[in-house]
Amino acid sequence: MSDKQSDVEAKGPGTAQVLRSAREAIEELTGLEAETVSSVVRGDDGSWTLHVEVVELRRIPDSVSMLGSYEMTLDADGELTGYRRLRRYERGRADPR
Repeated sequence: MSDKQSDVEAKGPGTAQVLRSAREAIEELTGLEAETVSSVVRGDDGSWTLHVEVVELRRIPDSVSMLGSYEMTLDADGELTGYRRLRRYERGRADPR
């Protein structure tokens, strides 16, 4: 591990804190419920990229509810710098990839 990388890891919020703040931010910005964080990556510069699954439309049965997959970027301090919806899908459908 390089000195630069260890310096980045020593500063800023930890993973759990970033996950909590990202979920809160997406819920506040969209007014929708964040269901899960499907990926989180910390960049070499300390920034964060997360994919958050959001319930966009609840249906009965729940297997046909509509979800959105959002990419969120946060700086090294855990502050949101951007977000965008990557795709929208029905919960019960398998990913074609």
